[in-house]
Amino acid sequence: MKNEWYKLGPSDPVGGLTVVRIGVALIILMHPLHGFAHMEDIPRFGEYLSALGYPMGLQLAWMVLLIQTAASLALIIDRWVIPACLGHIVVVCFGLVHVHMQNGWYVVGPGQGGMEWGFILLVCLFGVLWAYWPRSAKAPA
Repeated sequence: MKNEWYKLGPSDPVGGLTVVRIGVALIILMHPLHGFAHMEDIPRFGEYLSALGYPMGLQLAWMVLLIQTAASLALIIDRWVIPACLGHIVVVCFGLVHVHMQNGWYVVGPGQGGMEWGFILLVCLFGVLWAYWPRSAKAPA
């Protein structure tokens, strides 16, 4: 069997999914934790959002931080996973469109500050969402 390791399917898909779920939550959690540690940056984030044309920029900035915090904690404790993924997906897409898209694809290397890392987060979030999404029972054949 060891000689055919390349033909094997996943032996622990739940464990693998747990690593992705918690890993993504911890990565995203760093954003609001940084915001809470540097409270002077939150009003600037609000001003940036207002400059983009969004109403109530400061309140929106706080909402983003609170969504990221609550959704990350929900993923870590394996509760409310579907709404947590959806909340993160909205925030990450927002960041990709308004911050990273203008910098191209690469985060480092040929470019800087681009979309590739956000895209990886989205793929992981969609994978976790897919795994947790309820499915109807299949009818007997």
